[in-house]
Amino acid sequence: MIPSAVVVPYTGRPPVEWLKASLAGWSQGGVRNVVLLGPAGAPRLTQDDIPVVPIATGLPFSGEAWQDALARVNKPIAIVINGDSGAMVDADGIGRLARTIADTGASLVYGHYLEAEAQGAGEHATIDYQLGSLREGFDFGPALAVNMATVRQAEQRYGPLAETSVAGWCDLRLRLSAVSLPIRIPEVLYSCRQLEHRPTGQQQFDYVDPRNRQAQIELEKTATDHLERIGARLTGEFEPVPRGRQTFPVEASVIIPVRNRAKTIADAVRSGLDQKTTFPHNVIVVDNHSTDGTTDILRGLAAGDARVVHLVPDATDLQIGGCWNLAVRSPQCGRIAAQLDSDDLYAGPATLQTVVDKMNEGPYAMVVGSYRLVNFSLEEIPPGLIDHREWTRDNGRNNLLRVNGLGAPRVFDTSILRANPLPNVSYGEDYAIGLRLSRQYEIGRIFEPVYLCRRWEGNTDANLAPAGKNRNDMYKDRLRTLEILARQRMLAGGERNS
Repeated sequence: MIPSAVVVPYTGRPPVEWLKASLAGWSQGGVRNVVLLGPAGAPRLTQDDIPVVPIATGLPFSGEAWQDALARVNKPIAIVINGDSGAMVDADGIGRLARTIADTGASLVYGHYLEAEAQGAGEHATIDYQLGSLREGFDFGPALAVNMATVRQAEQRYGPLAETSVAGWCDLRLRLSAVSLPIRIPEVLYSCRQLEHRPTGQQQFDYVDPRNRQAQIELEKTATDHLERIGARLTGEFEPVPRGRQTFPVEASVIIPVRNRAKTIADAVRSGLDQKTTFPHNVIVVDNHSTDGTTDILRGLAAGDARVVHLVPDATDLQIGGCWNLAVRSPQCGRIAAQLDSDDLYAGPATLQTVVDKMNEGPYAMVVGSYRLVNFSLEEIPPGLIDHREWTRDNGRNNLLRVNGLGAPRVFDTSILRANPLPNVSYGEDYAIGLRLSRQYEIGRIFEPVYLCRRWEGNTDANLAPAGKNRNDMYKDRLRTLEILARQRMLAGGERNS
């Protein structure tokens, strides 16, 4: 039995009854003291000589609160349990977490858990922590173990936690990961109530919700400081966008990859055709072997307007990224390639002119606009405008390693995109190319809405099961990992960090 302390951050009422129910089991698991971190301290409770020390704070995730809590831990391991979760961690769960830290020396250890659902408790699997797991929403679950020796080592190297209102925990775990990466135990270690009731299609917009802006500013600085610590923060000048020597049949092409979108594809194509521009443009649709009537609709549109280029790949293994590569490499592609998803629309007839003007203004390798979330009937839905105001010229490419996307529509210099193909996937291909290009070139931004993003049951990310969400999160963490390694290598070699 390894001596440990329990730290309980909570945001609601003091979890007194839950604490009373937990103390006996904790005592058997080697817990010697408890630190409560929340809006009001609970009464001093004891169970088998376990003192409960309250730290009254309205900011239980601030740097100051966490610095204070860690100072109260005088045991080799801190078991951190979210007091709002109702997590029931018994002696075996605590013992497994503590022993794994003792056996491996890991900075932080976490596992799977049972989560209450309408149809009963279901296993909630977590994913491995990677170098690129910078996002503050990384799911450790509501209970984990922290190696206090690593905490002291991190404090010795990097000083005390920064003075923040909401980023204290995030700051701590990033500092710990800079010493050694957290370790996941792929076993169910405890149970808790359901933590998130919203579908994944709603959760993904939390970080761009204007109501969360101040918190996001803090979290951006926390992540940027971490990148500095690990030698991956980019500063300095951008590399000039090279002048292309290729010739193009039109100035711009609207690129639409599609498979089985008979319900929306005609609207998307017409949206591209209806653009009013001072230059010639076309619409390239890569029809990825549709089987629902989409192909017939596209044949009809192409027959009625020569600007519609209907491509059907010979390959049968293409995902969205592969369809983009096919369109961009085609001889019909214009100098600038503009994204339009098969179930989305441009906000009006001036969108293409606006994004091309912005591209030329830089010149930029890539431009990203802003969009409104709408339902299938094109009525605005919360949170409405997604403008990614968190992007700044000085720090956008660093902050991109923390957030999950860039925005839409995405517009590219075709010559650069031909030299930097997208990964052949149907999730994260746009994020991957944004990371890659921002390492080298400046990305232009348009903060006014020029695009309508339809959210409906047909979206691929509308309501993912936990396994699907984990797969997506793991892939983007891997993209971030690869990009951090590339930036570290570039900076260590003394090359220009652009």
